[in-house]
Amino acid sequence: MSAATDPAGLPPAPAGGLRFAGYAALFDRRDAGRDTIRPGAFARTLAERRVARQGPLPLYWQHCPDQRIGWIEQASEDPRGLRVVASIDNPAGGAAAALKAGKVTGLSFGYRARAFDRDAAGRELKDIELFEISLVTHPMQHGARVHLIA
Repeated sequence: MSAATDPAGLPPAPAGGLRFAGYAALFDRRDAGRDTIRPGAFARTLAERRVARQGPLPLYWQHCPDQRIGWIEQASEDPRGLRVVASIDNPAGGAAAALKAGKVTGLSFGYRARAFDRDAAGRELKDIELFEISLVTHPMQHGARVHLIA
């Protein structure tokens, strides 16, 4: 499917690659760790990355830094959460096969909370420094999932 005909705006995969889109985080929903991410929490880190012209965020398998499986091509906040477009380097590898088969569809992210409030119910994350995005079996936010594969 080409980018021109894709209603979700997912560009075509690079030659030999596998591309997907999904949400690595959802706003205003408490996760399994009792954190709630507020809209705008990623704005500063995304802006800093653009200004510093840093390369793309790595895409890890299950948060393992020694298992980088691809790169995050786009990351942006929308009203729902942190939407990402990523590519997997090895479309014949195990991560790509698990994703294509629907066995692994969760997304998560590695971060440092720069600003948050805490109460008895958990944390309200207001400013997050983003380090990586991971394809995971069990995301902390159940709804943080891949929603389109190309």
